[in-house]
Amino acid sequence: MVRKFLPVLILAFLFSSCISVEVEATKEPTPANFVTATLAPTKPVYVPPTLTSTPEFVPTATFAVTLDPNCTDSAVLVRDVTIPDGTQMKPGEKFTKTWEFLNNGKCPWHGYLLKFAAGDQMNAPLSAPIPETPLHESVLVSVDLTAPAADGSYTGYFTLNNPNGKDVPIGTEKTIWVKIRVGNASVTPQSTTSGSGSSGSTSGVGNCNYSQNAGYVNQIVALINGERANAGLAELTVNPQLEAAAQGHSADMACNNFLGHTGSDGSYINDRLARAGYPLGNGFSEVIAIGTPQDAINQWKSDQPHWDVILNAGSTAIGVGYAYSANSDYGGYITVDFGTP
Repeated sequence: MVRKFLPVLILAFLFSSCISVEVEATKEPTPANFVTATLAPTKPVYVPPTLTSTPEFVPTATFAVTLDPNCTDSAVLVRDVTIPDGTQMKPGEKFTKTWEFLNNGKCPWHGYLLKFAAGDQMNAPLSAPIPETPLHESVLVSVDLTAPAADGSYTGYFTLNNPNGKDVPIGTEKTIWVKIRVGNASVTPQSTTSGSGSSGSTSGVGNCNYSQNAGYVNQIVALINGERANAGLAELTVNPQLEAAAQGHSADMACNNFLGHTGSDGSYINDRLARAGYPLGNGFSEVIAIGTPQDAINQWKSDQPHWDVILNAGSTAIGVGYAYSANSDYGGYITVDFGTP
């Protein structure tokens, strides 16, 4: 008995619920000798005599892809794959910065872009494509850069953008950055230290490794004092005990993946200041943030109680802590403690 096989054309389109697809196709009779990639051509295909002259099938299709306006974008910075903050570069050296992100929103990434936002451009393109990324999948995003010719410290800020031009939130922030040193710049490099190091109280940090950034700490102090000067207030003096307490809390948040004033061991600011040896009788306060120094200022400005702490005329001393952990939801954590010793 002879069994007849007709060729089968299987068209499968798998899309998320957040993408709509319109297809316009010109259909013609299926040729007798057409075998789809899903069927291994291990046997000769039966050719009916009446179809031997059928022209070759060439499908044409037009795709119109639009984002569901109701879906929500969100990303998590998983890690810096290349070029950690503070990497030393030669003048004019070409390099590629790569981050790993997780698409933890409700929209599949199709036509998304990495865009240069601010800071030092370092020959970065204004935008670069992000590989298509399904929901709950991770992706590597890269940009080619060139170190400036002059010695110094340089930082470039970038955003993730959807096809409509809107920023994709990265945790609660909108920017990521590239931070390098060129030549013999007199900038304190970012160091990676154990959570049990000399950075102050580090309750519950254990063996977590986190990164510190002295440049960020200095920028935050300068930005806060600049805002106070604009308001006619006195400049704050850096206090080592406040600094130790703030650094310990930032490390605790980074390593234990939380954002809040209560430490992982249940401690409050007064507990941390007491452990750092700071006198509690004259008043103290604390603000926290995530991201870059300017991100922190923007966060505090948008919330009046926090901004009142920044511009408290009674404060005379300041201590800033910064810790970055690639395994945390928000990456970099900032703590600022104020006091009147």
